[in-house]
Amino acid sequence: MANGPVVKFEGHGSLRQRLVMATLGNKILRIDKIRPASDTPGLKDYEASFLRLLEKLTNGSVLEISYTGTSIAYKPGTLMGGKVRHECPTSRSVGYFLEAVLALAPFCKQPLALTLTGVTANNIDLSVDTIRTVTLMHLRHFGVEADGIELKVVKRGSHPNGGGEVFFRCPVVNSLTPVMLTDEGRIKRIRGIVYSTRVSPDLPNRTMSSIRSVINRYIPDIYLYTDAFKGTEAGKSPGYGASLVAESTTGVLLSAELTAESGATPEDVGQRVAKQLLSEIRKGGNFDSAHQWLPLLFMVVNSEDVSKIRLGRLTDFTIQYLRDLRKVFGVMFKIKPDPENKTVLLTTVGIGYTNVNKKRT
Repeated sequence: MANGPVVKFEGHGSLRQRLVMATLGNKILRIDKIRPASDTPGLKDYEASFLRLLEKLTNGSVLEISYTGTSIAYKPGTLMGGKVRHECPTSRSVGYFLEAVLALAPFCKQPLALTLTGVTANNIDLSVDTIRTVTLMHLRHFGVEADGIELKVVKRGSHPNGGGEVFFRCPVVNSLTPVMLTDEGRIKRIRGIVYSTRVSPDLPNRTMSSIRSVINRYIPDIYLYTDAFKGTEAGKSPGYGASLVAESTTGVLLSAELTAESGATPEDVGQRVAKQLLSEIRKGGNFDSAHQWLPLLFMVVNSEDVSKIRLGRLTDFTIQYLRDLRKVFGVMFKIKPDPENKTVLLTTVGIGYTNVNKKRT
C-alpha cells in the first residue's frame, strides 16, 4: 500500500459507507478488528462480495485483506462505471449492494449500467421496490438527471435461494446541487406494491386487504397493486411482501416495507407494514429512517454552498455516521432540534467536490 494519510476504523459496522467515503474522499482506508471474537471471524461472504464489486467499479484500486479476514486496507482507484455485472450472495439482498452503489454512480467516468443477481427483497436491506420508488427520487433532489436514472426488475428472487435480477442505470454529474429540504408538508396519498413469487395469488390479495384496513383509517387516497412473477422470472423460492410509500404535499417520500417470513400470515404482514409506515410518518422529517445516511453524504460531497435538511429522530447508525463523515472529510453539521414537531434540522457546507473522472464529450 502506497504512502499517504490513512483513515483508520475498527469493527464491521458501516463497512459499506466507510468504503464509499474513502472512495469519494480518495483516502486510504484501514479497518481492523472485524469480528475478532466471533466463531467465524473476519469478513462475511456478502462483505467480501461488495469488495469485489467495488473493484469492478473502479480502476487502479488496491485491496489487502489479512489472512484471517479481520483487517482490510483499501486504496481507492478511479471510478469508471460502464457495463458491470455482479452476482450477489443470497445471504443479503441486492439492495445491500445497490444502496451503496447509488452513492458512487453519479461520480463515475461514464454512465453506469449495472446488472445484479440474487435476492431482491428481505427484511434486512432495502428492497429493489423501495429503491426504485423512493431512493432514486432522492438522487434527483441533488441534481442527478431524472431521465437517465433507471431501475428495472428483470426477475424477482425471494429468500433464501434468490434467482432474481435487476438492472440499474445512472448518468454522471460534474457536481451535485445544494438542497434546502425542510418543509415536510402534509401526507396527501399513499401508494404501494405487493409482490409475490411462486405463491398463490390469494396471499398478496389478502395482504393488500390487511394494509387497507389499517391505512384507510388515516387517509382515503391509497392505491395498491400486485406484482406477481411467474415461471422463469419468479426466481428459485416462493415468497411475498409489500413496499409502501407515503407522499406529502411538498414531495416528501417516506417508506416502509416487509417481507413475509415463515409462519407469518398475510394479515400479519399487511398490518405490520402499514403500522411501520404510520410510525415513519409520525417521526416526521423529509427522509425516513432507512434513508438518512445518503442525503447526509451528498450534502458533504456537494458544491461549496449551504445545504439543509430536516430529519426525524436520528438513528444510532446515523449518529455514528456523522462522526465518520467528520473523520473522513473533516466536515461538521450544525444540528438544531425542532421541539415543535420533534424533528432535527441539519445544516452543513459542501466540500466543493467535483467529478474529475467524468468523461468529457
